[in-house]
Amino acid sequence: MRLNPFAGAYLADPAQVWRRFLDAPDGVHHDEDLGLWLITRHADVRRALSDTGTFGNALTLAPVYDVCPAALEIIMRIDAPPTTAAADPPVHPRTRRALRATFANTPERVERQYGPIVRRRVDELVSRLAAAPGRHVDLVPQFTTELPLLVLLDILGVPDRDIGRVRAWADGQIALIWGRPDPAEQVRLARGLLEFWQYCQELVRARLDADGYGEDHVGRLLAYRDGDDEILTVAEVASIVFNLLVAGHETTAGLLAHALDQALSEPDRWRAIVAEPHRVPAFLAETLRFAPAIDGWLRVTNRPVTLSGVAIPAGARCLLLIGAANRDPAVFADPHRFDPDRADVGDHLSFGHGAHFCIGAALARLEAATALTRLAAALPGLCLAPGHGRAYQPNVAFRAHRTLPVVVEPAASPGVAPVPHAERPAA
Repeated sequence: MRLNPFAGAYLADPAQVWRRFLDAPDGVHHDEDLGLWLITRHADVRRALSDTGTFGNALTLAPVYDVCPAALEIIMRIDAPPTTAAADPPVHPRTRRALRATFANTPERVERQYGPIVRRRVDELVSRLAAAPGRHVDLVPQFTTELPLLVLLDILGVPDRDIGRVRAWADGQIALIWGRPDPAEQVRLARGLLEFWQYCQELVRARLDADGYGEDHVGRLLAYRDGDDEILTVAEVASIVFNLLVAGHETTAGLLAHALDQALSEPDRWRAIVAEPHRVPAFLAETLRFAPAIDGWLRVTNRPVTLSGVAIPAGARCLLLIGAANRDPAVFADPHRFDPDRADVGDHLSFGHGAHFCIGAALARLEAATALTRLAAALPGLCLAPGHGRAYQPNVAFRAHRTLPVVVEPAASPGVAPVPHAERPAA
């Protein structure tokens, strides 16, 4: 069976493709055009995510196509050491300990450390939307992408003036690695990725040269390192920042866009959120299952392995189709129905599983829940623009909306609380 993530049905309704794979007798398929083994069933994807001895991460951030020589020459100059998504033992356990020690990753720590930042940024953006009633707005660039990036810049101590550059670099990395750009575009994106890496190096170097590291996450990483390369090298600190500036906002942006799409495409769902905001966490959990921000992820086999009766050789690149696994009828009842009240939603794999479980899961949930709750309070009449058709960026891993056009209605509904005055972060 073949998968074309760059054209056709997959760009409008990937669930049709997932269903075709799940209905097939085999749960593992080799796509010769992509050069990838496609793993679709929940049990197999879960195993591949958790069995780091068999399924390695060394090629997770390697492009899925043959890069042209000019772009490859530029990419080879990016000497970022593997620390997060592309790291394997013994490096990954060490860098993961550093992240757990410095980055809030439980609901309690996230609320205490990042809650004021999240609420301030949400309120800024919601207030901006509410200030122009009746206007048509594309929520992708003006809300769902901007919010998590602003939050992350605050966490890392990156100035707001750099938001445009960071966004362009992050989008470029995703297109370069998991897309299929032509050679000229490969060269342009590779140059941007090199600039991005140099920017992260300079950011860390500036902290080392300053009087004190600061209280943001970059400062926390340097303080945790405490000058000891056995704990973290300076290059590894820059690499962690490099990875967080992409993974830390692109996935949350996708979750938020998918949640708003699911809520606004069925007006009764949006009205339910407006009337009962306490239902937002369950709504987001089902969004994660039904429409994951990352619906495919890459692994490489370190040794031969058999999944669902299919033998996969060593050295094979595998695409774990998380979106399909989240619709597996062996795990989820009526899997193709969006149901925020389902009891089995906690079995989704959208944040991964095992040693590489998303370190930012709690932060993503807080951002998305705060955003939906405060948007619903301020703009109960928010609705999709007439004629909008769902379409996604061509990509093998990240399921990102091209646009999400809405009509902004004023907060004129009785009994709906206005957005409170923006909070300031703790000193």
